[in-house]
Amino acid sequence: MLAEKDRTRISAAITEAESKTSGEIFCVLARQVSRYREVPLMWAALAGFVVPPILVLTGLQRLALASIFSSWTDDSQRAMESLIVKAMTTYGLLQAGIFFIVAIIVALPAVRRVMTPAPLRRHRVRQAARRHFAAAGMHLSKDEPHILIFASLDDRQVELVAHENIHQAVGEGPWHAAVAAVVAGMKEGRAGDGFVKGIEICGAALAAHFPPSGPPRNQLPNGILET
Repeated sequence: MLAEKDRTRISAAITEAESKTSGEIFCVLARQVSRYREVPLMWAALAGFVVPPILVLTGLQRLALASIFSSWTDDSQRAMESLIVKAMTTYGLLQAGIFFIVAIIVALPAVRRVMTPAPLRRHRVRQAARRHFAAAGMHLSKDEPHILIFASLDDRQVELVAHENIHQAVGEGPWHAAVAAVVAGMKEGRAGDGFVKGIEICGAALAAHFPPSGPPRNQLPNGILET
């Protein structure tokens, strides 16, 4: 996903930032955090329930009523019942057809990516970021400040997770700026530049509030993890 020169630049930026603080910064770049297999079924079910009634309301009911009442006579009960059964069967087949067609179309990766709701993508990226943050935290004590910059290319989402001590000391401002920098880099097709800028912002915030307390311990890898 990243060119080797970008990996080198990101690693150098992390090393430089950590030399001025007791905190740790680590970065993860994912291609995608989920395949969102439920999305085609969601859209297919929605289309199957919504489209047929809309077709009825926009004119098909006139055809159905005309067919029923044009054949309404005292001795045509069976014909009317048959017509109703045919109408219900047609309606059911229409629903099933719409369901499968929409499911197949939305299952295409490019379409599914577009049709996945942004809140769902944000939720999945946030979950993935927190899992990585928790896994990294196992190597650190609860008092060691650390920051994760997590980005997902296909989901077009960036999540920054920081240790509670950092949030209390720094606030939210630098993190919003760091996320904005990474997002801008991804949008421009320069993810490496975005990460480097985000690391610099985080490093400055850490240096201001968590100065070095000795030689860097460097318990987390300085290179970016690509998944």
